Amino acid sequence: MTTTELDPKSPATGPESSAGAADPAPASFVVNVPGLADADLEPEPLDPEQIVSGDPVVTGKVLWESPDGSQIRGIWQITPGVVTDTEANELFVVVSGRATIEVEGGQVLEVGPGDACVLREGDRTRWTVHETLRKAYHISL
Repeated sequence: MTTTELDPKSPATGPESSAGAADPAPASFVVNVPGLADADLEPEPLDPEQIVSGDPVVTGKVLWESPDGSQIRGIWQITPGVVTDTEANELFVVVSGRATIEVEGGQVLEVGPGDACVLREGDRTRWTVHETLRKAYHISL
């Protein structure tokens, strides 16, 4: 079986048609998430109102986005601290780090390396990041 590495510096938008338009779904690809250097991630400033405590810093990289913007796949990282968020429909896998995610009116989720997590659109959450957390995600808007 052959595996193709995705160049993290270029978007994974799939093959171009002869007319130059991107296919609606990306070509199959693989990216080494732990190996993606911090320098390859882009700053994603937090709204100061989301920060409960600490000085968390968020970075990430979109690897693919559907032409209509309703599907997004990428890498996201946050340093230790406590933040709040209102979630989109998301499936993610934790690559490294640890966090406690408290869902308002629901469960408390402990996540760490190898854990897959699903968050529902509209969930109000409080993230306590114990160790810098990196995840690979797929969001449906």
